[in-house]
Amino acid sequence: MINGINHITFAVKDLNKSIHFYVDLLKLKLVAQWDKGAYLLAGNIWIALNLDEKARKEPNQDYTHVAFNVLSTDFQQLKNELEIAGVKTFKENTSEGDSFYFLDPDGHKLELHYNTIEDRLKWAKENDWNTFEIK
Repeated sequence: MINGINHITFAVKDLNKSIHFYVDLLKLKLVAQWDKGAYLLAGNIWIALNLDEKARKEPNQDYTHVAFNVLSTDFQQLKNELEIAGVKTFKENTSEGDSFYFLDPDGHKLELHYNTIEDRLKWAKENDWNTFEIK
């Protein structure tokens, strides 16, 4: 039985650039690095960066993304820092709570978000999502 997320791996073209992005901008903790990769922590979630010559050149066109949780008190400051750093965005927020949708240096779609699943379910029900049913 699955009981959580063990890790998320991102294929990257430039390891040093990606480490800078995830550590210096997103404030993830670097726990190991070698010539072909790095391990970081986002809270208690393990993020792996793997150097890969086949790493994407453009973002996927679909909505698939990874959302990082932030405290509501830290959201605006981190968003501002990312905007000042010139990160590219891929979507404007249209759902409840504050979200910031942006790309990493390899075009992986990421999000900053701070609400809970309970907040989302309440919002969805109040906003009459068609055929929405809480299980």
